[in-house]
Amino acid sequence: MNLDLATAQSIISQALTSGEQHNFKPLTVVVLDAGGHVVAAVRQDGASNNRFEIAQGKAYGALALGMGSRALMERAEQQPYFIAAATAALAGRLIPVPGGVLVRDEDNTVKGAVGISGDSSDNDETAAVSAIEAIGLMAQVA
Repeated sequence: MNLDLATAQSIISQALTSGEQHNFKPLTVVVLDAGGHVVAAVRQDGASNNRFEIAQGKAYGALALGMGSRALMERAEQQPYFIAAATAALAGRLIPVPGGVLVRDEDNTVKGAVGISGDSSDNDETAAVSAIEAIGLMAQVA
């Protein structure tokens, strides 16, 4: 399965449903393919400004370094100079806090990433993971 528009839209729908079920603040969801290109994005009514850039940075950083943004946060705490250098190398498109989740298929191949911003980072990650798993794919946060 490719991370095509229909799949990205399903992930977004599931993420928004998860957010509503958990009473999260308005979310912005960005789905990237394995090459880091935006496949689909949505900003719920009431989401604050620049949430797209934050969500995209969570997902893009996860793809670029091959680990979920929760793992990037842990790495930032242990190796701040590395994360600062990686952020510079990625033209600032790395947000090392939870909410950026790699999407893998049944063969463990990375198909893309989901980035969510709008609530706490932990809640953003919860919405991403539940959305990815709801459509039958695997979520990687670490």
